[in-house]
Amino acid sequence: MNRKVDEYIASQKEWKKELIALRKILSELPLQEEIKWGIPAYIYKNKNILGMSTFKNYCGLWFHHGVFLKDELQLLINAQKDKTKDLRQMRFNSIEEMDLDIIKQYVIEAIENAEAGREIKLKRNTKTIIIPEELQKELSSNNELKNCFNDFTLSKQREFCEYISSTKRDTTKQSRLEKVIPLILNKKGLYDKYKNC
Repeated sequence: MNRKVDEYIASQKEWKKELIALRKILSELPLQEEIKWGIPAYIYKNKNILGMSTFKNYCGLWFHHGVFLKDELQLLINAQKDKTKDLRQMRFNSIEEMDLDIIKQYVIEAIENAEAGREIKLKRNTKTIIIPEELQKELSSNNELKNCFNDFTLSKQREFCEYISSTKRDTTKQSRLEKVIPLILNKKGLYDKYKNC
């Protein structure tokens, strides 16, 4: 059992009983338990199988390649239909809704799918990065910032650029620029704080 997962469960006010019950059945399976993306994650042979999370109105399991699960009982949902290709979620509003034997069967099937190599390979974004005018101005006048920015992978550079350019208001663009400059100089990605927490 992972101490950070203990802390995660202890910090939950609403869904403690449900998380404890889910964790118990997951601990009976050949899964490694970690915290990833700020939630308990369960890994099999270095492959992400599922995550356990809580929300205001429900708790649930995220199956990383849930699209390959048979789901004969229709318990899985695609939380973002036009965006999510392979993730599927199983939601619970109370511990009484949870049939632990059925949940365990879904997890076993997910492990079997991982063993069989069933997964969607994500396509890399190869579009040219468009650096917003505000950031380009800063990069042109600050060599240290420019060098640090250029040291990032294309995907990290794209995250910074899209973060700034995705808003219409100039004041918001400026405040976002002010937020990313120290991150770039400290060689931290925009979303690094969510990794391994």
